[in-house]
Formats: sequence, C-alpha cells, structure tokens
Amino acid sequence: MHSIEEIMTTSPVIPVIVIADIDDAVPLAQALVNGGLKVLEVTLRTDAGLAAISKIKQAVPDAIVGAGTVVSGDDLFKAIEAGSEFLVSPGSTASFIDVALRRSVPLLPGVATTSEAMVLLEKGISHMKFFPAQAAGGIPMLKSIAGPLPQVKFCPTGGISEATAPDYLALDNVLCIGGTWMLDKALIDAKDWSAIELKARAAAQL
Repeated sequence: MHSIEEIMTTSPVIPVIVIADIDDAVPLAQALVNGGLKVLEVTLRTDAGLAAISKIKQAVPDAIVGAGTVVSGDDLFKAIEAGSEFLVSPGSTASFIDVALRRSVPLLPGVATTSEAMVLLEKGISHMKFFPAQAAGGIPMLKSIAGPLPQVKFCPTGGISEATAPDYLALDNVLCIGGTWMLDKALIDAKDWSAIELKARAAAQL
C-alpha cells in the first residue's frame, strides 16, 4: 500500500474524474497514465463511479486509483470494496475520520480553515485537501496557514486552472494539486484519447 505522501508526490496534478459513461473509464484512465498522471481520483458523484474504479484497477495496472467525494462511512466501505487505493473527502467529521483511521486506508480529508486543519492534526493527520481552494482563499490562504502549521501538506483542489497551477505548486506546503482542465468534456465525448493524453502530459510536466 502506498502512503498518502507517496501518492501526493507521484505526479504534480491529480485529475479529478467524473465518469458519466462507464465505457469511458478505462480508455480515459489509460490516456491520463500514458501522459504521466498515474494518480487518479474517480469521484463518487455519479452512479458509474464505483464500477469505474474497479474497471480501472483491473485494466490499468500502472494507475493508482482512489475514490473522491467520499462523504460517509458507507461511501468509504464501498470505495474500498471497489479497489480504491486512497480516499479523498471534501470535508470531514469526527465519526468519518475515526472510521477511516480504523481501516488504515490512505486518506486525504478536506479542510478550508486553520481550525479544521488543527482538528485533523490532533488525529495524527498531516496531509490534507484544501477545498474549495480558490473560494477558500487560494494562494494567500495557503501561505497564511504555512506560518503556524508548517507541518501540514496540502493538495489544493477547486477552481485551479492550468495557468494558476504553477503558482500553487511553488508553495512549500503544497505537494500536488487536484485539477480537471485536462478532462475536456468535448474531447471525452469525442473519444479523442490522444488529445487527452497530450493535456495530461503537459500537466505532468508542471
């Protein structure tokens, strides 16, 4: 099992994937991995999410596949059963964190404030998702948190573009970012996997 730090430092960008058509899951994942983005967050926002995780896990062995939008213990158990290698939540509650820690699965819980980060630190969690990044203060907020809490390492997600990504990645307390710009809907609808791979390659070189 990979540690959360290993997962966050494998590539600079974690694609945040929403699968509408289950048939897109494997070719999309393969295109992203071919482009150099090995860590994939498949959200549970659609009915196809869990099945997509299972299919990618089986068909794309080089991918590190995790579940995103995990918001309950039930989501957590189903994601693990589907083969998720890590879990990402938009926020956290005490009961959810306790359940996750008992399962020993790499977890990236979401925070938007210093107080939320301190609660997770008390639980022994120092790697967190900063969400929604832009709306929660973006780069100035992350710089402010780094002062009193330098031990916390973040994956900012939400509102980050290809243009702003390098500025986030330049921060000492940012190990990677979550993004969607390489997941162009028009290209996915057109099944243009080679174009997706090119976008992934550009993201992997940030």
